[in-house]
Amino acid sequence: MPNEDSDGTFAVETRGSDMAADFATPAALPSLPSFSSPGNGLDAERPLSKSRPMAGNEDNMEALSFEYARTRDPHMRERLILHHQRLVHYIAARFLGSGETLEDLVQVGNIGLINALDRYDPHQNVKFSTYAMPTIVGEIKRHFRDKTWHVKVPRWLQELSLSARKAQQTLSARLGRPPTVKEIADMIGASEDDAIEALEIGQIASAISLDTRLDPQAGGDSATLMDIVGQIDSALHDIESYSDLRRALDCLDVRERQVIQLRFFDELSQAKIARKLNISQMHVSRLQQRALLRLREILAEEVLTSARPPRHALRRSATA
Repeated sequence: MPNEDSDGTFAVETRGSDMAADFATPAALPSLPSFSSPGNGLDAERPLSKSRPMAGNEDNMEALSFEYARTRDPHMRERLILHHQRLVHYIAARFLGSGETLEDLVQVGNIGLINALDRYDPHQNVKFSTYAMPTIVGEIKRHFRDKTWHVKVPRWLQELSLSARKAQQTLSARLGRPPTVKEIADMIGASEDDAIEALEIGQIASAISLDTRLDPQAGGDSATLMDIVGQIDSALHDIESYSDLRRALDCLDVRERQVIQLRFFDELSQAKIARKLNISQMHVSRLQQRALLRLREILAEEVLTSARPPRHALRRSATA
């Protein structure tokens, strides 16, 4: 797992120009069809060979980099890019576990390698592999800083979030328990409110698709996050109307209320209501029509009352 620092996202430990030269040599390096193609035979998880290269090969590559800086020959450029793929894979592998695949990290690292080639000045008396390493690392760090946040967050808050996460990990290892917000704030030199915001903002760095399956092992039979996302109940707007209707029902007499209850709530036919109440079906029909007429009048009156301004407002407007 790479280390995080305050000026970006992650820091790669280096051991000087000798190590960079080791990984820039063609020793044990397979022939690559293209520097951007995945599955090119370079396994970043395999222990990397530290055997010293032949001086002749290293001198040849240095001479080639000098010549490219002078001529900008595209064929030399391609040879140098392919030759330094092991260095790119080594650096990219140090960032594994950060949420990005090795292939994506290698692509970003190759952008840094190309930038290093284009900027390299052999008159600075620095080997190209030594010069290229911090450029590749910086490109990967910029990728994490600018491309992996799915929600736009101010730069200072990104850096504070990374510092807070690093402090949280350090304090957890040192104290043997999760640190408090005050302890994290003291370590990063921020207020407790800023520390809380920094810790919370780290949780929105990446988004989860609504098509994500809750049980990946179940395959197509698993439900997705979309299946459990709540929706607006279409009947919510009817609650107020139901409340007005219940108050209106209380204004009916007992027999009318019984007919309305049995007909529209229990969904019985007029014939069944007549047998239940021991009255004729014609009487049930008359009671239903009379009850519905009264309900309409009561509800219409309530609408007019609610729309009518209060009496004290009318008096105030009249005196004005």
